Formats: sequence, C-alpha cells, structure tokens
Amino acid sequence: MTANLFHILESGIADPDATAIETDAGGRISYGDLVARAGRMANALVSLGVKPGDRVAAQVEKSVQAIILYLATARAGAVFLPLNTGYTPAEIDYFIGDATPAVFVCDPAKADALADAAARAGARIVTLDAKGQGSLTDAAADAPAGFATVPRDSDDLAALLYTSGTTGRSKGAMLTHGNLVSNTEALREAWRYTADDVLIHALPIFHTHGLFVATNVTLFSGASMIFLPRFDPDRILGLMDRATVLMGVPTFYVRLLQDDRLNRDTTAPMRLFISGSAPLLAETHREWQDRTGHAILERYGMTETNMNASNPYDGDRVAGTVGMPLPGVQIVVTDPDTGAELPQGEIGMIEVRGPNVFKGYWQMPEKTAAELRENGFFITGDLGKFDDRGYLHIVGRGKDLIITGGYNVYPKEIESEIDALPGVVESAVIGLPHRDFGEGVTAVVVPAGADAISEAQVLAALGGRLAKFKQPKRVLFIDELPRNTMGKVQKNLLRDRYGDLYR
Repeated sequence: MTANLFHILESGIADPDATAIETDAGGRISYGDLVARAGRMANALVSLGVKPGDRVAAQVEKSVQAIILYLATARAGAVFLPLNTGYTPAEIDYFIGDATPAVFVCDPAKADALADAAARAGARIVTLDAKGQGSLTDAAADAPAGFATVPRDSDDLAALLYTSGTTGRSKGAMLTHGNLVSNTEALREAWRYTADDVLIHALPIFHTHGLFVATNVTLFSGASMIFLPRFDPDRILGLMDRATVLMGVPTFYVRLLQDDRLNRDTTAPMRLFISGSAPLLAETHREWQDRTGHAILERYGMTETNMNASNPYDGDRVAGTVGMPLPGVQIVVTDPDTGAELPQGEIGMIEVRGPNVFKGYWQMPEKTAAELRENGFFITGDLGKFDDRGYLHIVGRGKDLIITGGYNVYPKEIESEIDALPGVVESAVIGLPHRDFGEGVTAVVVPAGADAISEAQVLAALGGRLAKFKQPKRVLFIDELPRNTMGKVQKNLLRDRYGDLYR
C-alpha cells in the first residue's frame, strides 16, 4: 500500500459529505469536494511540468486554495515548500535558488518582483491570491477532478521547510510522508481528536504548526475546521459556542485574556486549548485557567521533528513544562560535550528519536551528519531537563534561537545585516521576555561614536532587508559587548541586564 499521506487521508474518509473546511464567510467544503479539488489541482501541477520528487514552492496568503495546493502537491508525489509571506524578494531568491522548485506559486501582486528569482531557479511562476484566485486556480478549474494519487514510500519526501542556521545560511529540513503521517497519528491519540471536533484555525499555514499540526490532525480525524484568514479575537470568541479546539501561539492567549468577554461561560463548549511554537509564560497559563476553568495544553516541537512532547490530555498540565514524549517518540537529555545521557534532573542537550524525525538537511550532508546521530537521535540545540514526574522542561537554547510570536529567528542573520551598516562596530541580537510574543527580538549595538547611528536608522535600514518578524523591536546602544576570557560574547549577561525591557 502506498504511504502517500494524501492516499492515507483519503482512505480514512468515513463520510465524503461531512464538512472538512468552513470558510470565514460561511462557505463549506466537504471531504468529497476537497478530494476532487485536490485532484484538479494535481492535474494542473502536472500540466505545468511537475514530476514526482519535484519541489513546489509557495509564498501565498492563507486561503482554502492554498491548503488544496499542499494536498495536491502530496497527491502528485511532489515536495511542498511553504514560504513565510513576510519574506523579502532577497530572502526568496535564496530559498528557491537552493530548492530549485519546478513551480513557484506567489501572490499576483508580487509576481513581477519575484519573476527574476524564479527564472534564476528555473521555476515556472504561477499565481494565487488571498481570495484563492490566480493563474493556478484558473488552470485547476479547467482540469479534470480525477487523479491517480502517485505512490510514495514512507521515506520519500513530502515537504521541505527552511529553518535558519546559526551561520546565517538557512537549512532545508527534509520531511517525509512517514514523518508527517506518524506525527499526525500520535497527536490524534494524545489529544483525543475525533470526527466530532471543530477546530478554530487561526494560524498561518507556512510553518509546521498551522499546516502539519492543525491541518493534518483535523483532516486525518475526519473533523472540521473553521478557517480564519488571521488571528481575530472578536471572531474567535464568537466561534467558541460551536467549536471544540483552538490551537495557538502564546500571543493568542495573551490577547484573548485582554478581552472582558473571556470567561467560563464563553469557553464552556470548548474541549481543548493548545499552545506551542513559543514558550508560554507560567503566569499566562495560570491566568487562563483562573478565568476559563481550562488548563492550556502546551507541547514541544520544531521544524525538523514536528511535535515531540505534549502535556497530558488526562492528568496535570504543568505550567512551564512541555509534558512528556509523544507515543513512539524517545527524548533523552545528554551531556552537550560527550553525548552521554544524563540522570533525571540534570540540565543538558535535548535529543529526539522517532518516526517523526526528519531525513536530514537539503543538500547539506555535513550539517546533517553533525546534528543527526548515526543512532537516529536528532540534537535539537535546546537545553532541558526531566523532573521527577517525567515532565520535560525547556530551560534554554544552545543555539541562541529566538522564538517570537511563533516564528524562529536566528540572531546571526540579523547581526550580519546590522554589522554591515555604517556607524556600527558590532552587534549582538538577543531574545527578551515579551508578554505578547514570548520573546522580543532586541539588538544591542556598539556604535562607532556617540552620534554615529540612531535606533531609527538601524530599524529603517533593516526594513527592506528582513521579514518584519525578524526585525528588532528595540535597538539598544552600549560601549562594548561583554565577553568571556575566550572572547565569546556573553549574551546571557545582556539578557540579564535588559530582561525587564518589555515587562
């Protein structure tokens, strides 16, 4: 039997007439409709020259048609590459130049600006806008609904997701059909997901959380989702009387807590609130439980592995922890220098092994070998420990990764841009606790002189170079960066010094 994730999804559909997706405007797409539309889209992709194993890159706004594109890509045996809508043309140029997709899908308004990058990558460019319209939709409308789903093995690639590297060069994490299907099934079991569930889908769909967790778990369960274009507290509160699940980042819950309508009555019909992609402050967890009677379920995952651990559905959801390993997933805490497993309670490097762990980094065998051990354990770069109840605590990140509003930001990329500016001697970029975003990107700059450069000038220079979520919320100035005896910048001292900046 084929391991193609679309084939597995389709074979599990119990009722083709059941609603799969409800749009924000109230339109309904049944499972039967979804299969037919994915067939037309798959035929359109093939007509554009897409072959099994080819990459299909997409920088598009959230729409039902974008979900259909993802499913159609899998159905055609190709590899889906979603790209953050905030990426600039310079950033897109690198991603598609590295991945060399057969087709690049973008918003019609960006097509001219991205045409040269697509041409350099050898990709055919087609369009799809926020309303699901464009040349790709036109091609699919003229295509037949029937399509023979391309057989794929569990080890064949289904998706390529880029994650920044500490050297500034982004890495393409290769995710297989087996990775995505196994993780979906583990989450269905852990979170007691059924066909009766209704998800409020308010997440972006260009990263793991919104695409592979929210979408896959819902569709593989035969459940339905109410598909919102973006996070809207007013809409979400109004939908809780007929939904059962909300998946969000900490920012969602902080913003909802600011609304006086949030209480035990408005959340009573809901079954589950899930948070991830960034650390949830313990105070947010406690305030939410006090106001609603619901304990937020926090989980732990990353681009290379999808989800690794989750607080329990039944049992204590402990604030400040990410719970226990998911079914089929092994997590160990090791000595960062020797790789030896550490006893319970000791802080070390978190390593993960299981069917969810990615195949490696696209065209980076040396980087793959450095982070993926021969025994199958992936070195996450996160530091943590297990407590005496088996709950995993994330205590830091060995790679200085910043997670802001659910998005991964690596300081090196931003530092390189700042250091190239006239009037800057050097810089250090850190993440500081931020109630809304989990962590706020913050630049600490050593200027060439007292009036050499201002905060406004730094921010203006970065505006056209980096996606908005990567741009610092503040630029601070300092005479010199703190260093240890080996000359390494001590970012921990900067985090301590400015830790209350956003409080």
